Amino acid sequence: MIKIAIKKELFGVSQKMELDVNLDIKSGIFLALAGQSGSGKTTLLRCLAGLEKSSGEIVVDDEIWQNDRLFLAPQKRCIGFVFQDYALFENLSVEQNLLFVQKDRALCDKLLKMLDLSNLKARYPAKLSGGQKQRVALGRAMMRRPKLLLLDEPLSALDPTLRTKLQDEILKVHSEFGTTTILVSHNPSEIYKMANLMIELENGKIVKNGDPKHILLKTQGSQKFVFSGTLLSLEKLDSIYIATVSIGQQITQIALDEQDGLKVGDKVNVSTKAFNLNLSKG
Repeated sequence: MIKIAIKKELFGVSQKMELDVNLDIKSGIFLALAGQSGSGKTTLLRCLAGLEKSSGEIVVDDEIWQNDRLFLAPQKRCIGFVFQDYALFENLSVEQNLLFVQKDRALCDKLLKMLDLSNLKARYPAKLSGGQKQRVALGRAMMRRPKLLLLDEPLSALDPTLRTKLQDEILKVHSEFGTTTILVSHNPSEIYKMANLMIELENGKIVKNGDPKHILLKTQGSQKFVFSGTLLSLEKLDSIYIATVSIGQQITQIALDEQDGLKVGDKVNVSTKAFNLNLSKG
């Protein structure tokens, strides 16, 4: 069991706010953290890792990492941290990057094989693709057999095909090692596929907590689906308006009877009702 009960003052997008998280989660779970930029997701990860100080308590499998008398340094916490920018040692080969963490060649070889890196073990980061670098970063994080694997949007810079492949790699490692994994992601399909628990933060507070399927599939009234997107343009054509909306990696157009106060740049929801597409502010 992992107990998190911490508070920390921080600056949000437009004002000061307090990160205030009180949460108990089962060990071995895959947790996804969602929420707008500036809601406190990355700060929460950094507090768990000991990279930032907060008040309160963190207990992992009965081991106290933090309370009002104790604060374990990051190197004394059994964590693996994968950043968006890889943070590899450029002067070390793939194999050396993993062995730098721990001189366990058997574990290194196992991870290289699991992550399809065995043929690249002598290569240096400058000669790797983005997806290969991310697999090295994941392998290096797992060299400590961490109790907590913290993933801060590690796949956001990758193309959709490679992103899907890396999702599979992360799930394979998570299952093999039985670690507790916490992933920060803005991608609903990624959260739906990977996580068995989802938490959404808003202004530093938990506003949603539960099964990703129930949270992400929740609709209103008789709507059959709801997708979030961004309004790219709104043009009048005869007696109707044509709204162009970006949803994930795709762009679609919707015919509207009225402008309804919409303006370019608005976050919007696209939904169906009685087989018609509806568009409303998000």
